Amino acid sequence: MLIDVRNLKKIYAIGKVEVHALRGVTFTVESGEFIAIMGPSGSGKSTLMDILGCLAKPTEGEYYLEAQEVGKLSDNHLAEIRNRKVGFVFQSFNLLPRTTALHNVELPLIYSGVGRRERKRRAFEALEAVGLADRVHHKSNELSGGQIQRVAIARALVNNPSITFADEPTGNLDTKSSAELMSIFEQLNQGGNTIIMVTHEAELAAHARRILHIRDGLIERDARRG
Repeated sequence: MLIDVRNLKKIYAIGKVEVHALRGVTFTVESGEFIAIMGPSGSGKSTLMDILGCLAKPTEGEYYLEAQEVGKLSDNHLAEIRNRKVGFVFQSFNLLPRTTALHNVELPLIYSGVGRRERKRRAFEALEAVGLADRVHHKSNELSGGQIQRVAIARALVNNPSITFADEPTGNLDTKSSAELMSIFEQLNQGGNTIIMVTHEAELAAHARRILHIRDGLIERDARRG
């Protein structure tokens, strides 16, 4: 089992008001799954993604990633988990604009202390996996939106993470680029990558094999297909 979440709760204090973002979420994820998390604005889906991605801690409950309880780790330990086991693809890309695709993908490996030759080899292979072998020396501001998001996917994969999180990954893309991107996610998943994607678009969620519907901080429905 890759992920085991038990009675997860998250409460934010806004002034004197308590906001219950998650109210007791329980589910598991097996390695190799492709899951979409859907729900209306304010449903708790982004909060859940933040906790699963070790960007935030739960107020109550337990979160196990590869049998390690990570929900109560220190911030430094969470940072280590993020660097070794988690990959992120964001709507806003978050790439360095005047830096080559290759160097952008290398960045997580630099933080991990990987040697220069090995970094470049792994970064090139990751770009090749998303169809950008001929764009490795192009700077981000010389690429299309769809190509930039592919670089972001390559960067998320370069550390061989246990799981890749995608937060509204097609939000800034046109319809054609969105379809191409989802095709890449499907291919990566077929190759064994575990993917959890937050989206509000049913058309995108249909690419996943399982959809968690969240409303008012609870899982309203857990739907599987195939």
